[in-house]
Amino acid sequence: MKATMKYICALGLFLAVLGISCMNGANGAGECGRSSPDMEAMKLIPCAQAAQDENASVSSSCCAQVKKLGQNPKCLCAVMLSNIAKSSGVKPEVAVTIPKRCNLADRPVGYKCGAYTLP
Repeated sequence: MKATMKYICALGLFLAVLGISCMNGANGAGECGRSSPDMEAMKLIPCAQAAQDENASVSSSCCAQVKKLGQNPKCLCAVMLSNIAKSSGVKPEVAVTIPKRCNLADRPVGYKCGAYTLP
């Protein structure tokens, strides 16, 4: 009985670790490396107004952060579609226009962000 309980506990621990590894990817990294899209979204606070209104001007600090994130289009998309972005009123159809509005020459043109495409 005691050996069976040890086996069940060890199996449960193994499955929990395996589940966590699968959720985070084999190397523990997601779209934004070891940082979550929600944490990366906090860096785009200067973009808040520009991500809600396509006619709002885009600040240089916003463009600088978008340029950094744009080096990894998967992360940029994950941030634009993150829970934090949604809850702060970001409109994804407007947010995807920010790299173009910043005149970033090396932006990921044509990259699909869910239902949206980066112009």
